[in-house]
Amino acid sequence: MAYDFDLYVIGAGSGGVRAARFAAGFGAKVAVAESRYLGGTCVNVGCVPKKLLVYGAHFAEDFEQASGFGWSLGEANFDWPTLIANKDREINRLNGIYRNLLVNSGVTLHEAHAKITGPHEVEVNGERFTAKNILIATGGWPQIPQIPGHEHAIGSNEAFFLKELPKRVLVVGGGYIAVEFAGIFHGLGANTTLLYRGDLFLRGFDGSVRKHLQEELTKRGLDLQFNADIARIDKQADGSLKATLKDGRVLEADCIFYATGRRPMLDNLGLENTDVQLTDKGFIKVDEQYQTSEPSILALGDVIGRVQLTPVALAEGMAVARRLFKPEQYRPVDYKMIPTAVFSLPNIGTVGLTEEEAREAGHDVVIFESRFRPMKLTLTECQEKTLMKLVVDGKTDKVLGCHMVGPDAGEIVQGLAIALKAGATKRDFDDTIGVHPTAAEEFVTMRTPVGA
Repeated sequence: MAYDFDLYVIGAGSGGVRAARFAAGFGAKVAVAESRYLGGTCVNVGCVPKKLLVYGAHFAEDFEQASGFGWSLGEANFDWPTLIANKDREINRLNGIYRNLLVNSGVTLHEAHAKITGPHEVEVNGERFTAKNILIATGGWPQIPQIPGHEHAIGSNEAFFLKELPKRVLVVGGGYIAVEFAGIFHGLGANTTLLYRGDLFLRGFDGSVRKHLQEELTKRGLDLQFNADIARIDKQADGSLKATLKDGRVLEADCIFYATGRRPMLDNLGLENTDVQLTDKGFIKVDEQYQTSEPSILALGDVIGRVQLTPVALAEGMAVARRLFKPEQYRPVDYKMIPTAVFSLPNIGTVGLTEEEAREAGHDVVIFESRFRPMKLTLTECQEKTLMKLVVDGKTDKVLGCHMVGPDAGEIVQGLAIALKAGATKRDFDDTIGVHPTAAEEFVTMRTPVGA
């Protein structure tokens, strides 16, 4: 049978665009449908605008610390609408870049909602197209618990488009999005409280990292409330919000921001017209090659619920394009040693096993850890400390994990991720000459194990 397209991609986020562009470059006839915004969550309501807001929030510290270096500054004033307008302009520029990337690659772009009507067919604006392969890359969507008054709360999508900076903010959640936005609101001057129903945020991260960040955020005056959750939200006559907690306490705020998870975006996708199956958590079930239970339909990225990171979706998109249209270049995605950063204030950078994971896996664990006040702060009143940690296998000397909390942690850990991916040992670290004076050199000068 002759198909209209070799590959029809639903969703123009990071993974979908990567798969489409490279498939077209390999000679396939490709179409992409996107009903919202080109670039997906990351470009529009995720990593990119979030990091721009983090940069904005960090200036408060820079102004505060400048006097230690001889600068006399007048009173600083922050204007939220200016930041948001400039952020919007940058995102619009990136949208245009994504459009050009697709069109210039020879991809047919349908800026409309696509619904799957059969194993090889999609419907867009009432028109039907056939495809040998259909790739679902529709991503995720913020999920707010259906408590009484939930309609008064916002998620991460809305946070990027607030008309003004709220004076009082309650951030609910314990993952990286909650921690990052709490830092943003707090840094920009809002009275911010972070509520998390567990004992300590960032579950799954190294225990030292979690505790260190808690200490640093507390030093900065961020109100952290653990083992706390909201039972109901009521809107007051003056427009403010009253949050009644499950323990009976009442907190008032102008904005309640939920970052308590994301669901796969499958709305009106037409999966009922196929044999595609879902996992217990509602994500699309795929095999190692991103193929669903319907052989002609594939899925990748956040919608499959594996590692929900933009670079992972990019790698998955590349793997799909190569396997289908350039098999001699195909290699599977390696999910080990994936570095990641949390753009909290201060930042977290991490790659490899946590201490807890290493012990659970049966390694003979040796820990190297350093906490120090960064050189930049020695002329200021700021008492912030940086944490650096290496998790090492005592038998093989192999470095299993690397963790950092401090300025530019993500930038530093990216380079270390290459070393860990290549199988570096602690001796390799010890034999590497440091760049002086930098914080990064601490990773190659730690000599004494913790507790030794």
